[in-house]
Amino acid sequence: MTSATPPVSTQPTSIPVLRRILMYGGYVALAIAVVGSIIGYLVGGGTGVLSALIGTLMSVAFMGITAGSILLANRVAGNESAIAGFFGIIMGGWLFKFVVFLVLLVVLQDRAWIEPMVLFLCIVAGVVGSLVVDAVVVMKSRMPYVSDVRLPPAPVDD
Repeated sequence: MTSATPPVSTQPTSIPVLRRILMYGGYVALAIAVVGSIIGYLVGGGTGVLSALIGTLMSVAFMGITAGSILLANRVAGNESAIAGFFGIIMGGWLFKFVVFLVLLVVLQDRAWIEPMVLFLCIVAGVVGSLVVDAVVVMKSRMPYVSDVRLPPAPVDD
């Protein structure tokens, strides 16, 4: 009698979680854009709306870079010998976000068409919303304690 082994998935178990994070993050970003635009309009008219949308776009871009770099790293580093590539991609994504953030701060500094407080609050709301989404999705995901491990086949009883 042979034992049937369940099919083994070749994709890392983090991929469905990251996809869910991106999906729910999009919903949060839409809510921030709507609420931020309304508050921005009340505070600064069209300038406030533009600032809210720019702040939301920055938050979405940074969240997407994080999840996208992990998804790319999972695809590139498929075995243990490529683990340095995995961490290189993750750190490269982090450094890229840091540089882009600093460049945007310099470019957007003291612009007449920016309402600084609305921009700041939308970025903060995006960061906090992203952290909440990450925590909720990871807590609700049904992942084993040991993932991506292949067990040896069961012995055959005669």
